[in-house]
Amino acid sequence: MKIGIAGIGKMGHAIGTRLLGLGHSVSVWNRTADKTTGLVNAGAHLTATPKLLAESVDVVLTLLTNEAALDDVYSGPDGLLSGEVSQKIFIDMSTVKPAKPKEMALRANAVGAVYLECPVGGSVGPAKEGKLLGFVGGHSADVEKIKPLLDQLCKRVEHVGSHGAGSTVKLAVNLPLMVYWQTLGESLSLVEPLGIDPGRMIDILSDSSGGPNMLKVRGAMIAQTLQQKKSEQVTVSVSTMRKDMRAMLDQAEATQRQLPLTALALAQFNAAAQTGLDEKDCTELPVWWLAKGSHPTP
Repeated sequence: MKIGIAGIGKMGHAIGTRLLGLGHSVSVWNRTADKTTGLVNAGAHLTATPKLLAESVDVVLTLLTNEAALDDVYSGPDGLLSGEVSQKIFIDMSTVKPAKPKEMALRANAVGAVYLECPVGGSVGPAKEGKLLGFVGGHSADVEKIKPLLDQLCKRVEHVGSHGAGSTVKLAVNLPLMVYWQTLGESLSLVEPLGIDPGRMIDILSDSSGGPNMLKVRGAMIAQTLQQKKSEQVTVSVSTMRKDMRAMLDQAEATQRQLPLTALALAQFNAAAQTGLDEKDCTELPVWWLAKGSHPTP
């Protein structure tokens, strides 16, 4: 199958690597072309514009930053939908507000194309191994056509409803983890006076009934950050977390639900962002809280 990928960040690169390994023909496009070098060296074809990408493949996967990026890449002058794309299938894996996939599906339908949303749960490691969780929104017949491809990328593919449903489920999946970053900082603040080695404490927490899978996967990185041996690696930035949490709160308001813990956690992360952490990795949040929390609020 000829597959295009627009948006070659960490996840786009990992998914591209997976598809090349499975023998697919992969074409790529990214605003910053040098980010495609690894995939091109591995056998992917570089295209100059999103339009040319869409016209040269059967299916396009998009992994973009936000709603504005979707508008630009899909509907710009040389956007994905600007050429001859009748019967082409577009699958967006970005995490956006649930209203956006509904809008994008109408744009694709207007030019005879198919649009599905499939935001995914999981990071770079699972992406390379085909072990993501896929939350699909769209028409059932379209989902069935493309499910064999999604099964190669995901260990579990859930068709959760029409357009917008996939984004809603992705936000719901992300919500407990977002809030956990704040609770982790507060938990560590309780034991800080004991002087326990950070690596040991993270190991204890990860082995407890309240420890999420994230601690088992990223515990070493968190401990390293707590020991002030910070890495410049950014897996999930604070700005990305804040974007997703704002989307959660917007969706809750739209459906007349209340998310008080999410709102409180976001307020703290907003404060962290103001100190310069916005583009830093989320593992720096507990360190920030320990410094902040050690001083009582006047």
